Amino acid sequence: MLTIEKLTHDNIEKVRQVTLAEEQVKFAGTAEEFIASASDTIDLHIIKLNDDVIGFFKIDVTYSLGDEFMIESGVGLRAFAIDINQQGKGLGAAAVKALFPYLQEYYSSFRFVYLTVNCKNPGARFCYLKGGFHDTSKQYLGGAAGPQYIMQGDIA
Repeated sequence: MLTIEKLTHDNIEKVRQVTLAEEQVKFAGTAEEFIASASDTIDLHIIKLNDDVIGFFKIDVTYSLGDEFMIESGVGLRAFAIDINQQGKGLGAAAVKALFPYLQEYYSSFRFVYLTVNCKNPGARFCYLKGGFHDTSKQYLGGAAGPQYIMQGDIA
């Protein structure tokens, strides 16, 4: 069974076992970078299949894309990653679908969830669309890895 939960100290070693393809690291970062990125405004979460940690993501409650696209009543989904050995099994789309009820429960004061996905990453874009996000038809051009599609999902 696929579940999502907040990262706890007990799961840090399991997160360190999550590996990504080299070309995906530039989009999501490494497991170590993920673990080190927690802050007062960035919450770390894990994706589990039964008792195994198969992925991770961040929720940024002060998400911003600058002046060209205003984020209203939304959180940001960042560094969404599924272990390379679990990809191609539909688990990414399943995790995205599971994300919405999770956000409704734990981030109910927000109406939307936003993300950017690199234009050079069509597999991830398709996964987000399949999981329930929609494309805003706008692009974020400030990313270090090139242009990114801006996507939105409804929480409330």
